[in-house]
Amino acid sequence: MRRLILILFVVLGGCHFQPPPIKREVINTPEAPVAIGPYSQAIKMGNVLYCSGQIGLNPATGELVTGDIQEETRQVLKNLGAVLRAGGMDYNDVTSATVYLANMDDYKSVNEIYAEFFKENKPARAAVQVARLPRNVRVEIACIAVKEN
Repeated sequence: MRRLILILFVVLGGCHFQPPPIKREVINTPEAPVAIGPYSQAIKMGNVLYCSGQIGLNPATGELVTGDIQEETRQVLKNLGAVLRAGGMDYNDVTSATVYLANMDDYKSVNEIYAEFFKENKPARAAVQVARLPRNVRVEIACIAVKEN
């Protein structure tokens, strides 16, 4: 009998549990600027949302918000919030963020606005200075969010 069970185990490939495939969902919302390239605003895989970088474009006009770095950062984070909401999440679900700056001298000003949006549940984060950003903006922010079950 043991031998029969072992043979069946080997023939049937063991007792592997195969979880259901995770659905890949493209997230787009008119509440954030349309993508300015061949990418999606976000991709949702199960309970994880991968948000593309957002810049300070006004979603209604497609124009860059003018003013200081803080106004631009505020619009970036509003746009990111719209994408998060479209994916069924919010700022509290963000686990990791990457801030791209055209000038690291803007770091402190960007942090002041960033702290308005991430008050209690602060995500892990990286901030880097880059040579150039799309449309010559001063700041871009991308993130990953996870919805707890």
